[in-house]
Amino acid sequence: MSTATHKLIKGATGDWEMVIGMEIHAQVTSKSKLFSGASTEFGGEPNTHVSLVDAAMPGMLPVINEECVRQAVRTGLGLNARINLRSVFDRKNYFYPDLPQGYQISQYKSPVVGEGEVLVELDGGRSVTVGIERLHLEQDAGKSLHDQSPTMSYVDLNRSGVALMEIVSKPDLRDAEQARAYVTKLRSILRYLGSCDGDMEKGSLRADVNVSVRRPGGPLGTRCEIKNMNSINFIGQAIEYEARRQIEILEDGGVIDQETRLFDSIKGETRSMRSKEEAHDYRYFPDPDLLPLEFTQEFVDGLKAELPELPDQKKARFIADFGLSPYDASVLVAERESAEFYEAVLDKLANRSRDGKVAANWVINELFGRLNKEGRDIATSPVSAVQLGSIVDLIGEGTISGKIAKDLFEIVWQEGGDPRALVEQRGMKQVTDLGAIEKVVDDIIAANPDKVEQARTKPQAIGWFVGQVMKSSGGKANPQAVNDLLKSKLGI
Repeated sequence: MSTATHKLIKGATGDWEMVIGMEIHAQVTSKSKLFSGASTEFGGEPNTHVSLVDAAMPGMLPVINEECVRQAVRTGLGLNARINLRSVFDRKNYFYPDLPQGYQISQYKSPVVGEGEVLVELDGGRSVTVGIERLHLEQDAGKSLHDQSPTMSYVDLNRSGVALMEIVSKPDLRDAEQARAYVTKLRSILRYLGSCDGDMEKGSLRADVNVSVRRPGGPLGTRCEIKNMNSINFIGQAIEYEARRQIEILEDGGVIDQETRLFDSIKGETRSMRSKEEAHDYRYFPDPDLLPLEFTQEFVDGLKAELPELPDQKKARFIADFGLSPYDASVLVAERESAEFYEAVLDKLANRSRDGKVAANWVINELFGRLNKEGRDIATSPVSAVQLGSIVDLIGEGTISGKIAKDLFEIVWQEGGDPRALVEQRGMKQVTDLGAIEKVVDDIIAANPDKVEQARTKPQAIGWFVGQVMKSSGGKANPQAVNDLLKSKLGI
């Protein structure tokens, strides 16, 4: 783990440090389930996406879905992790009311993906490297419904058998900010890869969070696991509450019981779900119906060659090619759709190297700002990448000023249309003819002799004159031409 500073919690008896590890369950992007051909489509009528294998009918045998294996390997490569050419599926025996087999097919000692790491960026230019312990494939359980009848629980097996990647981190996280940033970064990588859609509201991405506290640098404490978190904000709230709960117990002379807890988002607190001794005896053993999963290095190399550019690589390129600040580049690459929009704007520019930074400012400040204000996402933006690229191009070539560009952006947002054509039709071109500007400059200088003296003794005061000329010209005067003309007239 990197040495990024992290938040300590002040208790009654001194400082405490959180130790956090996470298990992320990511639903694999695949049209069919891990061991059957049943659909994985979200939202079907209960028990309509269930095959004979999912229902555990006698004699039905699981068959591995190659696409799910490919997605797991691609994800491992995206996490800079070791890919194991041989892995084994095991039976995890536990009481599963919504898995008809009575066990879960998972991976235990021999997962498909081994150790890796994720670089997580934090506020203030800080970062932390979070180790990945493993990534393994397993089948999801169905869903028990307890609110359909006063006397019975119903079971929906539509999710039963859906492929999950369980991504287990090392206990490298030290505060809630780091934990939130880790989940955000991991979700971004998965979306770039297309191996999981990351939709937490639909349950495509869920987190189990292990939290313990200790004196800074001391031995690890007893951890509690908070199950099935499906909101990044709630993850942060749950960690903060759970750490303080444990600190209060320890400072009162008590001990922490290892247990599984749930987070109540309404009360903002965790509550006990079940006790968890050192570990459940899941009685793992290799699944006798599935041979070990084996593939070649050539298979892995082929998948690696086809990987898309991932967030960290894209960020480095944006900084190097367009001079963006690390912060601006991070904002643009955080979501694949945002990065794609920015690159589509770049494709419209006549001079990418000159105007790439201006384009980033417009995408982040004007477009994203307006989208956030109106509660829209980039997919429903009234201004397309092509239109925004045209606006930036018009600025870059000097046809319009920044002020006119904002007026033009508003017109395109409200009415649509081709920005270049709108500039012609509405007479919005910037005035670059010095003759047309000179009279305005002369009039303002003549009317403000006190400001003239002030500018001659303090040259930065010329900005006032530039503002007055721009105001007089309705924002159409070229600011640089105005600046140069004023310097000449004032003898600065």
